[in-house]
Amino acid sequence: MYEIDARLLERAKAGKPVLVSLIGCGQMGTDIIAQVDLMKGMEIPVIVDLNTEIAVKSLEMAECKREYVITNDLEEAEKAVNAGKLVITNDWKIAVHLPQAEAVIDCTGSPVMGATITLECINNKKHIVMMNVECDITVGPILRQMAENAGVIYTLAAGDEPAAIMELYRFANALGFTVVAAGKGKNNPLDITATPDTLADKAKARNMSAYMLCEFVDGSKTAIEMAAVSNATGLVPDVQGMHGAKSTVDTLNKVFCPKKDGGVLDKVGVVDFAIGVHPGVFLTITTENKRLRSSFIQRDMGEGPYYTLFRPFHLCSMEVPLTAAQAVLYKESSGHPLKKLTSECIAIAKRQLKAGEKLDGIGGFCYRVSIDHADVAAKEGFLPAGLAKGAVLKRDVNIGDIITYDMVELSESVLLQLRKIQDQMCK
Repeated sequence: MYEIDARLLERAKAGKPVLVSLIGCGQMGTDIIAQVDLMKGMEIPVIVDLNTEIAVKSLEMAECKREYVITNDLEEAEKAVNAGKLVITNDWKIAVHLPQAEAVIDCTGSPVMGATITLECINNKKHIVMMNVECDITVGPILRQMAENAGVIYTLAAGDEPAAIMELYRFANALGFTVVAAGKGKNNPLDITATPDTLADKAKARNMSAYMLCEFVDGSKTAIEMAAVSNATGLVPDVQGMHGAKSTVDTLNKVFCPKKDGGVLDKVGVVDFAIGVHPGVFLTITTENKRLRSSFIQRDMGEGPYYTLFRPFHLCSMEVPLTAAQAVLYKESSGHPLKKLTSECIAIAKRQLKAGEKLDGIGGFCYRVSIDHADVAAKEGFLPAGLAKGAVLKRDVNIGDIITYDMVELSESVLLQLRKIQDQMCK
């Protein structure tokens, strides 16, 4: 990726820009449109939203002035793209089936849609950029394996915290350092009781969905993101839910280190998060080599034996086009799950739940998401949080209880079918 700007410029000069379809035109999708519009050597041929008016509005908000055609006809879409026009559609299959498209960005946020889109991408030999972390932590291993078998890249998205952490992890791992902890900062206090109602005013002031804000405040998004890191690296949560200790950038290596050395960890090789450090992601690393410890001191990294690698920004969707370019030009990912899950995201009841209730989504009123070891979750029958939405309770569930498979009735879906196959493969 070191000459990615030059490689893109080559594509631009040859008149063959990297063509990346976009599915989902919310806040993230709009940022991607704006960013790609600035780039040389990359274009978006198709943008998809259930409401094409929203897609048109996204173009306006992104200050993208490309000529566009609205169509659900693949042949018409092909002709429009060949003529240099942008296609807007509410049929996501156009984005995947379009022959000119080399990669697809899933920006839907729906685990079921993520699984469906990814399967279609694999069948049509399109690289898939997975912004849908909720899908990844549920069926990422099997999707990645299927993509690899088909010769396409399945990848997490640059700019999101898991991929930003992966940059640091790959750096440290390649140099042979011991990774003690990998984590992200959390800028708001953790409130596991938060609901969209309690956050309505704050969400309105920030011009965002109360459900989306709740997903961050109640810790669900943090658990999901760190599970993605865990599943991509083999690092584990030290305890169920992680520690979420308070820290500053300067004290990360003193907090996220073993208890015997004054930190909070029972073991090394973990994922966690820090309250009070934001924006940014971090690693705590160490080495037994005395020469290198001396060199760390000379480079103002501290006395050790633990050292902090800190990336002070993650630009979310603004960085995502780089992942698409990396997949197309280098056939590499910005991060992807290993062959099997290391961690599982689990659903914990936020309130007293009654038999017959249908569970709402992540960031809602029914449950919050936490993280545990995948083998523990499997042994205890914990319901993966990615499967929880729409599940119907077969019995009452007490506040604070972990929801298990035997408590719910699940509707059949592509996501559930893939999960069943994945579970069988990984036994």
